[in-house]
Amino acid sequence: MSTPLEKRNYLDPLVLSRIGHLEVIARRVVEGFVSGLHSSPFQGYNIEFAEHRPYSPGDELKHIDWKVYARSDDFFIKRFEEDTNLRAHLLLDCSASMAYGDGVSKLEYGKYLVASLAYLMLKQHDSVGLILFDEEVRTHIPPRAAASHLQAITETLARTEGRGKTRLSHNLTALAERIKRRGLVMVVSDLLDQPDAVLKSLTHLNRQHHEVIVFHVLHPDEVRLPFTGRVRFVDLEYAREVLTHPSRLAREYQRRMKQFLDTYREGCLSAHADYVLLSTADPLDQALAGYLSHRMGTRRHARL
Repeated sequence: MSTPLEKRNYLDPLVLSRIGHLEVIARRVVEGFVSGLHSSPFQGYNIEFAEHRPYSPGDELKHIDWKVYARSDDFFIKRFEEDTNLRAHLLLDCSASMAYGDGVSKLEYGKYLVASLAYLMLKQHDSVGLILFDEEVRTHIPPRAAASHLQAITETLARTEGRGKTRLSHNLTALAERIKRRGLVMVVSDLLDQPDAVLKSLTHLNRQHHEVIVFHVLHPDEVRLPFTGRVRFVDLEYAREVLTHPSRLAREYQRRMKQFLDTYREGCLSAHADYVLLSTADPLDQALAGYLSHRMGTRRHARL
């Protein structure tokens, strides 16, 4: 039997990085997370009543709602959650800036998060798809609900490296035009793009009747600028360099970082998108809790 500490380790990004195999990581994260809940998110999920629809020839008689028939003299079929499962699209930013981070990079953390969310949703019999992007969409795996679909997702993630520039707003707008059926769009990114353009794209997704969750992944260094002495900073996407003493800039940097985060937090709220701010040092359960709170109808706008 696992101890509480061992279960917690299943959620620690640095511990997970030593496992290597993404499908194993996803299973450990979700099972470790679920074991800490008071009740399983899977219990009864697929037998909850959703809605009625008119009877069609060939429908099983056992699904007819006889109480409705007694009142209306019409046949209606009970539809359950398993008949109305969600179509989810997991979007992972694979631009060069996501490769930053010692121990666990933002991209590695994003892979763990995406693999875990995919496993969690497939356990709930939702359809899950994957979109990898930088300047353009690199890979698009359409949503499927088969349990075997997890392997296709994790193998694709394992081959992915951070490269290219970020064009998040462009890709979100293109996605809104491509996806015709209403679904859940989950964006995993460091959001290092023009906030106004990104938020406009999120609003467009909402107007297309998609639900949206934004997982904003940053490394602790980016939030706090803890460096001392003379440091050379290199832009991973544009190869520009700056040689400076960060301690002299720390106060102004942190002010601007707070402004940057507040812009996204408040903008997502206005765009009716959930916003979950994550550090690469955060246990993965914080991200999974953000997803589940959305599914339960509770808006989450977390702070570091």
